[in-house]
Amino acid sequence: MSNDEILFFDFNQKSATLLIFFFNALIFSVVLLKRGISEDQQDSKWLAAFIFLCGLYVCPFMLGYAGWYSITSYREFMFFMPFQQLFLLGPVLYFYVRSLFDKNFSFTNRQLWHFLPALLYLIYSFIVFITDKFILDRFYFYADERDKDLVFWYQMAGLLSMLGYLGLCLFRYKNYRKDLEQEVSYAEEVSFKWVKNFLLAFSLILFLRVLFFILNPEWAQFGRKYWYYLSFSAVGMYITIEGYTHALKVRLPQRVSSDSLLENSETQSPERDIPVSAEELHVLKEEIESLMNSKQLHTNPRLTLSDLALELNTNRNRISEVINQGFGLNFNEYINARRIETVLDKLKSGEHLEKTLLGIALDCGFNSKSTFNRAFKKHTKLTPQQFITKNNL
Repeated sequence: MSNDEILFFDFNQKSATLLIFFFNALIFSVVLLKRGISEDQQDSKWLAAFIFLCGLYVCPFMLGYAGWYSITSYREFMFFMPFQQLFLLGPVLYFYVRSLFDKNFSFTNRQLWHFLPALLYLIYSFIVFITDKFILDRFYFYADERDKDLVFWYQMAGLLSMLGYLGLCLFRYKNYRKDLEQEVSYAEEVSFKWVKNFLLAFSLILFLRVLFFILNPEWAQFGRKYWYYLSFSAVGMYITIEGYTHALKVRLPQRVSSDSLLENSETQSPERDIPVSAEELHVLKEEIESLMNSKQLHTNPRLTLSDLALELNTNRNRISEVINQGFGLNFNEYINARRIETVLDKLKSGEHLEKTLLGIALDCGFNSKSTFNRAFKKHTKLTPQQFITKNNL
């Protein structure tokens, strides 16, 4: 191999832009892995693995656009190195989402089956390498001189795998949000909306890949895929930056696990599964209203369903059922409605002339201006300023 080959990398628009994402992926994956190990954060470890795999995913095209397939020694390296771990991307993303939503999540041996397809592909790649380089000492599997990572069956199977795991991630996110709104009064603060955004963006990119392949058969050619991999890199960067930013935030109390909240209910009254009767529903509804009026529990920005159940000396499932049926709201909506009623009382008494609207909102239990504004408009159909103007306050 000549010195020119050792140093060879054709820097052009395509190779250089993908190279930027590749190096960022390497750096952030190392930083996140180090943080995950030092602070025992499972989600940081899974995110580090996912970002690293995304970096590997663009490698064949980054190096291909840099001219590596045109040099014999480089081409053989590209052939035998399984850069695109398509059967790993989906499971790793799924377990990242699981560990993000549940601080008590731990990977068990029962879940190893998720990685069986990836293991089989690695074994296949190893057999190809041993056969072509050592046993036959000639190209047998690579007689067609096509990179096995880029063949149709593997790309399509990997695409279906990623789409399937993305569906599982979105399903888990939906359940997380649903449970969260039944459990805490600060659901917006720990809703991980950015996770939903990047899952949808990731799904869109994979869907477009299928669509382009169907509508434009020439898109299967190596040179036609640049824009797809550039888009993939952009979404990868979004996941990297958002994931790293949120990994720096304090876990609890800012972060809450709906699974752990559900576990807390297991230690409560054994009558939790008995449906609430009409009479009990009426009694508990009045008790909740009376408690809220007397203790102003809704002004606690960290109020949970378990806190309310403890005050009423009953279990959280029964309180949840009463709020759902008696008020037609989930717990988060009910508490925010009470907070807005308190805000309205303060506005009518002229307190906004002495304090800012944000100050009043914080006093009433809201954690942020955006959450307050959304709740206010949902409750009154007006913004706070519109309400003040309309009522001559």
